[in-house]
Amino acid sequence: MSAPGSVAVIRPMVGRDSAFFWEGTAAGELRIQKCNGCGSLRFPPGPSCPRCHSFDQTYVVAAGTGTVFSYVVHRHPPVPGKELPIVIALIDLDEGVRMVGEVTDAVPDGGGSEEIEIGMRLRVDFTRIDDDLTLPTWRKA
Repeated sequence: MSAPGSVAVIRPMVGRDSAFFWEGTAAGELRIQKCNGCGSLRFPPGPSCPRCHSFDQTYVVAAGTGTVFSYVVHRHPPVPGKELPIVIALIDLDEGVRMVGEVTDAVPDGGGSEEIEIGMRLRVDFTRIDDDLTLPTWRKA
């Protein structure tokens, strides 16, 4: 529940398979799950490796850079805690996995041309929402 006068924010589900990721964002790190069995990287994290089925998982700290694979400009419906429009991109990280994230400095002008394009280089940033939540956000590199 939100404190009086604060804005509600949609919160991610944090479980035993993703806690390392959210602990990383709080520490300013973008963490990607790594299988200790075969070395493959995956996002989003899960309990076992889809390649070798090992339950022995760890993580690596990503460089925090990638390219826009695809994007959408979200104009409606309203999103709690966000001022619309917002740009949501599917980002190909340099480590080889894809991640969805908000691009905070690619503001659409409303006239059809956007300040974002497929193939654009991005770098991660971290937006602290409160003591319990820090979100990875993206900016032009």
